[in-house]
Amino acid sequence: GLKSLENVANRGRVIKGLHISSRATMRHRRARLAALLATAAALAPRPPFRRRRTRLRATAEPMTTPTLTRWLLDHTRQNPSQEDLEALLSSIAMGCKTISGIVQRAGVDGLDGAADTINVQDEQQKQLDIIANEVLKDALRYTGKVGLAASEEEADPMLVEEAFGSKYVAVFDPLDGSSNVQAAVATGTIFGIFKQNVECLVDDDDENMDDDQTRCLLNALQPGRSLVAAGYCMYSSSTVLVFSLGDGVHGFTLDPRSQEFVLSHDDVRIPERGPYYSFNEGNAKEWDAHVRGYLDSLQGVKGSRYVGSMVADVHRTLLYGGIYGYPADTKNKNGKLRLLYEAAPMSFLVEQAGGRCSDGRRPIMDVVPSSVHQRVPVFLGSSEDVRDLEAFYSDDL
Repeated sequence: GLKSLENVANRGRVIKGLHISSRATMRHRRARLAALLATAAALAPRPPFRRRRTRLRATAEPMTTPTLTRWLLDHTRQNPSQEDLEALLSSIAMGCKTISGIVQRAGVDGLDGAADTINVQDEQQKQLDIIANEVLKDALRYTGKVGLAASEEEADPMLVEEAFGSKYVAVFDPLDGSSNVQAAVATGTIFGIFKQNVECLVDDDDENMDDDQTRCLLNALQPGRSLVAAGYCMYSSSTVLVFSLGDGVHGFTLDPRSQEFVLSHDDVRIPERGPYYSFNEGNAKEWDAHVRGYLDSLQGVKGSRYVGSMVADVHRTLLYGGIYGYPADTKNKNGKLRLLYEAAPMSFLVEQAGGRCSDGRRPIMDVVPSSVHQRVPVFLGSSEDVRDLEAFYSDDL
């Protein structure tokens, strides 16, 4: 009985061993078969390559963000009387694209230094000041809509066409903050558009204009209330065009891939109060007691943000709220910023966005220019913040 049990146990071990050995063999055979099949597939002739046709299918939700071109076309359909303004703004946008590319390559192309000339402000010009000025003059000339232009870089208003038969007057600072270019800090172009209420016929080749002709040129330049459009283009981490045609403020960002301005800030509204104030406090000792008292009241209440480029500081103020200020000082008793092509266009934008602008005692938009390069103190931003500053001047009224 015991032997028969041992024989059964031994037979089971043999069978079990054979079973294990059989499984290993099968795995080995499958692996060899897979390798042979892979080799055969690699050596087999392949059919000729056929290009797959890709069909474009309309998405359920098409893109709704308009380009500047599309936005202006739609705006003109709703406001046919502004067709000429559309053409004018399109040309300014093209000029801004050109300036943006030049600014980005300025360091590489050796254009970020000073030129050998002094402008009418008795300031040494930068190479980019001169280039940007020429780019904008060419852009305005191309439209055929502008007869007269005034620039920070020119001593007198310029005849853009042979005769003043055009509808508009353009004023501009071609490159605000150009002294910051070598440090790669934000710069920008500021522009304003007036209707030409006085038609002047002046020979473009006549360098010796008489008094009547000169008055005619100067009379074509008007206070901020007469602006029909204004804006700025900021050249920074992105290129942003912000403008108003008198019915709100809109911002477009340049897409570097398509080179199209795309709507990015629709109907900008500035908060009634903001968290920041933007003053160059290094000049505080040169300011009057009203401004110093106002700034003292902000300590511990608002944060200080100051870039030193008007376009950059106003852009931030428009988006976040607060107040931007460039007061008069002991060196510049009438202020530093120019009324026609800096203060008035920026004030127009801020008012269109629901903000407030002042020279401390009166609205900047009401100041009638007495000369092309007239300077004014500037305070603009959130309406309540500017009113607070004006209250410090109320004792003088």
